[in-house]
Amino acid sequence: MNADLRSLNGKTLFVTGASRGIGRAIALRAAADGANVAIVAKTATPHPKLEGTIHSVAEEVEAAGGHAIACQADLRDDNAVRLAVERTVEQFGRIDILVNNASAISLTGTLDTPMKRFDLMHDINARGSFLCSQLCIPHLRTADNPHILNLSPPLVMHSKWFRGHAAYTLAKYAMSVWVLGMSAEFAADGIAVNALWPRTVIATAAVRMLGGSALANAARQPSIVADAAHAILTRDSREFTGNFCIDEDVLRETGVTDFDPYAVNVGAPLIDDLFLD
Repeated sequence: MNADLRSLNGKTLFVTGASRGIGRAIALRAAADGANVAIVAKTATPHPKLEGTIHSVAEEVEAAGGHAIACQADLRDDNAVRLAVERTVEQFGRIDILVNNASAISLTGTLDTPMKRFDLMHDINARGSFLCSQLCIPHLRTADNPHILNLSPPLVMHSKWFRGHAAYTLAKYAMSVWVLGMSAEFAADGIAVNALWPRTVIATAAVRMLGGSALANAARQPSIVADAAHAILTRDSREFTGNFCIDEDVLRETGVTDFDPYAVNVGAPLIDDLFLD
């Protein structure tokens, strides 16, 4: 890898779902290099149950050494996303990297999934990541070392990953299908399209809401995904595309052997994430 690829300094990232959790962690890791980051999310005012807003994370990015723009956008609103892309280009002059992180989740079975929830998951996960890609690709085509990174799992066609939450699985797998298709479609443009998924459960707000502190205490911090994302986004886009990456595996390839610093509770048994055999 060329030395000039190892830093995101001066790069512009468009990160969805960046007001908290993994999106926030990826934004802050990029900021440490001196990157420009568009913080794209719905939350513009404090939520009674969830920490973080686009404005608070933008302030954190600036404090960490980067430059930020706070973009309020619901991924179901085409015009709002289009305006966020336009504002990012106006502010920073470019988009080098798209991180499709925003997702909706409902681990419910067929009879227990309201169609409103079904639509939300597919509108955010599948359609939202497709829309962001569609709007950012014209800018990525002119970028040096352009990347799209989807926070989505490897495509394992086993019934156990559909039984119990088929609607959610399909919505997440759609993001991975975009990796298969777009990595080939835009290979000639040098745009890398990869997926990243955690080996273990990550202590995010969604995890705490689903499983409480017990699940979060058996998880790793979002920083492990952010460090793995950084390792992917600083690779040569023409040489590394169409891959389904696991955070731990990516970091092992960079020489990391001690993963204890990422644990919420060092020494506690970790729970594997979904979709990993």
